[in-house]
Amino acid sequence: KHIIVDAKVSLVAYKECVNALTDEDRERYVKEHLLSVRSHVKALSEKDYHSSTDFNTPDFVLLFIPIESSFSVAVQADQELFSFAWDKKIVIVSPSTLLATLRTIASLWKQERQTKNVMEIARVGGELYDKFVGFLEDMQKIEKAIELSSKTYLDAVNKLSTGKGNIVRRVQLIQQLGAKTNKDKSIPARFLQNDETTSINDETTSITEETN
Repeated sequence: KHIIVDAKVSLVAYKECVNALTDEDRERYVKEHLLSVRSHVKALSEKDYHSSTDFNTPDFVLLFIPIESSFSVAVQADQELFSFAWDKKIVIVSPSTLLATLRTIASLWKQERQTKNVMEIARVGGELYDKFVGFLEDMQKIEKAIELSSKTYLDAVNKLSTGKGNIVRRVQLIQQLGAKTNKDKSIPARFLQNDETTSINDETTSITEETN
């Protein structure tokens, strides 16, 4: 950040005003002093410092009048002087107002940084919210996929191990009828029906009938 402060305003007319011996001379030099200040404001504005890419500055320049009384004379003589300067992006300051003006600018810069931080937090927070919602939507899709897979699995198990003549029961009958199998291998209990009341002969008869 930069603050451009110009302090080259001519005080020759003001000096003559202070040393004037008559009211007429004093009034004439006051007018010349005011004209000098206005001319300097105009010339400073034409330099367009605030638009320079070499400086990170506000859109105005400070015009410092180093003698308080010369500042007062100019302001009293022309109540439109501040407005005239401001329209040209110039702020006139004196020894009594320079520090306060600089502190005001510093405070505005601080508020600007805080505002940018708040906006950045809002932006990042918004992106985080969107990501979180997307994540929850994906979790719902996963949940539905798991539910569908579980249902499909249970349907397959039911077809395999329940109902008359199911595959598990028939394979079990083959083993009971004398098929040569590994004695250490057996069908897991969870695939066997809890109420196995059908006899081997009944199942064998059923298989024979279905074959015929």
